[in-house]
Amino acid sequence: MLTRIDHIGIACFDLDATVEFYRATYGFEVFHTEVNEEQGVREAMLRINGTDDGGASWIQLLEPTREDSTVAKWLAKNGEGVHHIAFGTDDVDGAAETIGGRGVRVLYDEPRRGSMGSRITFLHPKDCHGVLTELVTSATSAPEGESGGH
Repeated sequence: MLTRIDHIGIACFDLDATVEFYRATYGFEVFHTEVNEEQGVREAMLRINGTDDGGASWIQLLEPTREDSTVAKWLAKNGEGVHHIAFGTDDVDGAAETIGGRGVRVLYDEPRRGSMGSRITFLHPKDCHGVLTELVTSATSAPEGESGGH
């Protein structure tokens, strides 16, 4: 059902400065950037490595673009740091249904668009020992004609 750690989402106040830290400190380079208007974030995806299932593991840096976004509210309460962990799956719909059937609240009725055309949903942190958890089907493993995101 879940095939890898897809990414770790890190909330930051200044995306450019945070990208520079990860580049200078660890040698990670930006693979992809985008603004997700629906989620109110500007993001950078830093590829860490490939995985056995053909996917990859990433660091996702998130800077809010508006004060009412979930990430902005989280930053105001918690400051910079790990915002969520995301697990990769070939079937975000099926994984959400299975996990939801085990008593974990799924936050979206239908998966939404995420980074790089992926399909995503989130699990309630109160049901996951305080960890906001995302389920991700990469665009390369999404059924034809579907798109989504991180």
